Amino acid sequence: MHKMYSIEDARRLARRRLPRMIFEFLDGGADDESTLRSNLEAFDKVTLNPRVMVDVSKRDQATTILGDHVSLPVLLAPTGLNRLFWRDGELAVARAAGKAGTILMVSTASSCSIEEVAGAATGVLWFQLYMWRDRELIALLVDRAQKAGCHVMCVSVDVPIMGKRPRDLRNGMTVPPRLGFWNLLDALRRHGWVRDYLTGQEIIPRNLLGIAQFDNAVSMSAYINKKLINPGATWDNIRWIRELWKGPLAVKGIITAEDALRAVDCGVNGIVVSNHGGRTLDGLPATLDVLPEIVRAVDGRAEVFMDGGIRYGTDVIKAIALGARACLIGRPYLWGLAADGEAGVARVLEIFREEIDRTLAQLGRSKLSDVDSSAVRSRIE
Repeated sequence: MHKMYSIEDARRLARRRLPRMIFEFLDGGADDESTLRSNLEAFDKVTLNPRVMVDVSKRDQATTILGDHVSLPVLLAPTGLNRLFWRDGELAVARAAGKAGTILMVSTASSCSIEEVAGAATGVLWFQLYMWRDRELIALLVDRAQKAGCHVMCVSVDVPIMGKRPRDLRNGMTVPPRLGFWNLLDALRRHGWVRDYLTGQEIIPRNLLGIAQFDNAVSMSAYINKKLINPGATWDNIRWIRELWKGPLAVKGIITAEDALRAVDCGVNGIVVSNHGGRTLDGLPATLDVLPEIVRAVDGRAEVFMDGGIRYGTDVIKAIALGARACLIGRPYLWGLAADGEAGVARVLEIFREEIDRTLAQLGRSKLSDVDSSAVRSRIE
C-alpha cells in the first residue's frame, strides 16, 4: 500500500482500488456539481492571520461537542453503505474513530446495523435519522439507537426528495450494485474489491432488515422513494422527535439563518451547517460562506458544526475561526476506507490531527479556544 501524505493521496488510492461505478458514487454530486465545487473553493477565499513569537511549545486541539470529549475537532459524518468501499464497512470506521478519540455518526442507511456498529465501536457514537414518513419506523430506529448507546440523535432535514446524480445514472449505479457488462469488465481489474463483493454480505441498508423486504435493487429503490422519503415533513416532525429523544438533538442540512432559528425554537441543541456535500440540490452556497451568519443568528443557543469541502487541517481551523465548534468529514474518511480499510480511516484522521496541530503552531495559537475571528486575516467575496 502506498503511503498517504494528504487527503488527496487517499482519494487517488481509493480511485485505484474501486470500480469506476463505485468511486463515482462516492466522489460525485448533483447535476453540474457546482455545489460540490463551491464547497472546496470557499476555503481558498479565506486567508489566515498568524501571530509570531508566541509560546506554542504545548498545543491542544481537544474539545467537547454536545458534552462528548473528542481529541480533535473532526467528526465522521453519516455516510450510508460503507461496505461498498471495504468489506467491514462501518465496523472498520467505528473502530478507527474510537481509537482516534472522535465520534462516528452512524447513518440510517448504514450497511451494518446500528447494533453491529455499536458492538464494534470503541468510542462515542451518534445516530443520524432521516425524516421518513413512517412514524412507527422512526420511533423504532430512535429506540434502537437509544438502546445501542448512541449519545446524540441528528436528523437530516435536507432530503425531501432524492437528488439527481448524473454520474450514477450514466454508470447504472444501484443498491445493491448490479454489475452489467461494461461495469463488470471494469470491476474485474479491481481484484480486491471484487473478492470482497462476491464473498461478503449483500450491500443494503441493514437497519431496514426485518422491516422491509427487497427482492432486488429496483424494489428497494421503489420502497425508499414511495414509502420512506417524506416531502411532507415540517418542523412539527422535529418537535415530535424532540419529545421522543431524551438526549442531545441535532439537525443536519441547515444553510440559512432563518432555518437555524426555527431549529433552535424546536429545542435543538446542535446545528450542522451542510448542503449534503453537494449531493442533493445543485446551485447552493458553500457551507463555509453561510457559516458566519448562522453562528450569529444562533448566538450561542446551540452548538454549530459544518461539513462540506473539508480537505486540510487549515480548512478545519478556518471553519472554527468563523464560528464552527467542529467539522464533519465524509468523503475523506471513505477514501481512506476504500484505500486501506480501518488503517486507511485511521491514517486520514492522523493526517487531520497532524495538520491541525501544525496550523495551530504556525498561527501562534496553542489551543482551539485561541482560534477566533482574529485568526482569519481576510475574506475575499
